[in-house]
Amino acid sequence: MRTVLPQSGFTLVELVTTIILIAILSVVVLPRLMTSSSYSAFTLRDEFVSELRKAQLLAMNNGDYCYRIAVDTTGYQLQGFDNTGCTGTAKLTETKQTFEGRASLELDSDSSKSFKVNFDRQGIASLGCSGACIKVIADETLTISIESQGYIHGR
Repeated sequence: MRTVLPQSGFTLVELVTTIILIAILSVVVLPRLMTSSSYSAFTLRDEFVSELRKAQLLAMNNGDYCYRIAVDTTGYQLQGFDNTGCTGTAKLTETKQTFEGRASLELDSDSSKSFKVNFDRQGIASLGCSGACIKVIADETLTISIESQGYIHGR
């Protein structure tokens, strides 16, 4: 009579299922556990460039209004004034966009983390810089350039 020894080990189906579960966890869960990444710097730069361009277009299309992006240490906000000097109480105030993690914006010229960018009727920014104007600081440091002709782009 022949005795059958119990076999130990995992079947191929069990191994493949385990590998698939580990792959799903590594793709979905691990990036969420990491609080900051260099991606946040690129995301913040792109979002802020879009907000600057929006304010610029509003200023060019509404000549009797002044549009401003107000930046402080916690975030930034689009504001609209019913005069060309951006004075008085803002008539339009959009929801403040807050910074995530350790991200921040600062002026390239004096490292100020609180500043305002006004746009005139021609879409020219009030910062008075040409080229790199604003630093986006997160895990990496990126720059936003505002050219003298009004072109806004990230570097």
